[in-house]
Amino acid sequence: MLIDQEDDDDGAEQGNLSEQSVTDLSNAIKRTVEDRFGLVRVRGEIGRVSRPRSGHVYLSLKDDKSVIDGVLWKGVASRLSVTPEEGMEAVVTGRLTTFGGQSKYQIVIDHLAPAGAGALMAMLDARRRALEAEGLFAEGRKKAIPLIPKTIGIVTSPSGAVIRDILHRLAERFPCDVLVWPVAVQGKACAGEVARAIKGFDALVPGGKVARPDVLIVARGGGSIEDLWGFNEEEVVRAAAACSIPLISAIGHETDVTLLDHVADLRAPTPTGAAEKAVPVRADLLAQVAEKGGLRLRAMTRRLDTLRERTVQAGRLLPKPDALVGDRRQKVDLAGQALSRALTDIFAHHRAGMADARASLRPAAMQARLRESESGFRQLSARLSPVRLRRSVTERGEALRTLSSAMARTGRGLLTEREAALRGFGRMMEAVSYQRVLDRGFAVVRDAAGGVVTAPDAVAMGAALEIEFAAGKRLPVTAGKGATPKPRKPARSAQTKDDSPDLFDL
Repeated sequence: MLIDQEDDDDGAEQGNLSEQSVTDLSNAIKRTVEDRFGLVRVRGEIGRVSRPRSGHVYLSLKDDKSVIDGVLWKGVASRLSVTPEEGMEAVVTGRLTTFGGQSKYQIVIDHLAPAGAGALMAMLDARRRALEAEGLFAEGRKKAIPLIPKTIGIVTSPSGAVIRDILHRLAERFPCDVLVWPVAVQGKACAGEVARAIKGFDALVPGGKVARPDVLIVARGGGSIEDLWGFNEEEVVRAAAACSIPLISAIGHETDVTLLDHVADLRAPTPTGAAEKAVPVRADLLAQVAEKGGLRLRAMTRRLDTLRERTVQAGRLLPKPDALVGDRRQKVDLAGQALSRALTDIFAHHRAGMADARASLRPAAMQARLRESESGFRQLSARLSPVRLRRSVTERGEALRTLSSAMARTGRGLLTEREAALRGFGRMMEAVSYQRVLDRGFAVVRDAAGGVVTAPDAVAMGAALEIEFAAGKRLPVTAGKGATPKPRKPARSAQTKDDSPDLFDL
């Protein structure tokens, strides 16, 4: 039998190698890496940062071509002067090691210092500030999310766990119609497809063949900033700002923030949280309705009980119906009895009158009345005869003549009395006239205007005066420069009037 020499040599070599377990091999690799890279200093942009409850910090360092994981143990993380954040350019110092549980290597960081902002974060911040200056992130333009939407539009990948989580939570809380617009949630096609999906939902006509959603959810699971970069693109932000349908953004986890979160009407921390914010809990609504219905029923019951109690109390205070209408009922009875008697008396009176009228209309009664009327006519005719009329006129004439002569005598007597009284008044006026005083030797001094001078100081020296004597004689004089005679107050009779002129004794 011939044996191949080469096959024999390979088998001998394999048989000479010692077998190792996976752990032994992993530990050997770990020792080799730690010995070769015991101390390294690396500069790169911090990618995704994770902070579990243990206090350790897990992150990644990257440049434009490669990514390496890093870990900060709790003691080192607590001593850092700066907190590592995604997008920060940092310089780290540490040792390279491996993690056999996942067959990967990482840097155990002993020191971390910032080296400047990362290129992606700088670009993102500049874009954010430019869009914010346009007012796309203003709170005043955000729309309210409807309480109970009939249709929900979802923009996400149809094959990921996100859509299943959203549909499951919607079914639990409040089942409703869901429209899914499938899009790529990362990569170059992500931004264009998401923007077209938002515009497509917004272009649906209410009442059309496809129901127009009442609210939109744009969702994606967690990832690095590169994975989520499509939701930071300007076309996505502007499509969301122009959308008239209320929009909820649910991109990544709670710590992941994109520009779509700023422009959306509402931001959810996770896709599941977006479903919770989009619809209420149907059971809670039913419970609230039942509770409010119960409150309303109890309120109505209490109100009816209160009204019933008040009615009973009012009924107790009110008098009995018999007490209210008893007096009036008795008055009605008395009035009815009085009315019955009055009607009976009226009927009897009219019946008697009709009997009298019937008796007076009998032939014998009518003849008697005719005879009485004839006798009256004869008496009236006798009174209206010519002889009686002439006698009456003669008597009236004599009475008028007697009355006329009596009035003439009375008139003459009155005229005589009035004439005697008038002559007495004339003599009295003549006796009290100032002319009679002039006849006794007095005179009246008048000035040039004809006014009576009653006092010496009322006349200026050289003034023209006029003196009136008895019988109407007047003498013009001029007031001299000598002493003015003191006027003498004339004696007046008791009958002299107050308006007679003052007289001077010459």
